[in-house]
Amino acid sequence: MERKLHLLDSFTAQGTDGRLYKVKAFEQLVRDPSLADGLDHWEPTGVAELHLDSGELVDMRADGRMRVVATGMELVRP
Repeated sequence: MERKLHLLDSFTAQGTDGRLYKVKAFEQLVRDPSLADGLDHWEPTGVAELHLDSGELVDMRADGRMRVVATGMELVRP
């Protein structure tokens, strides 16, 4: 199944290392093959994901805390 990301929002968050990071929120879209009119049709899946501007995946926890998956660094909105 083909998927792509649609940018919803971006914001700044501070890492536990004291640096500021740009975080981007995306919604996953999937191609809708049922429409065969020669155009690309994409439908939202309802699934969102966060990435640092550098592309690293960010995990949003139920309590609102954010963690960079690759490094474990915590992020908070200033």
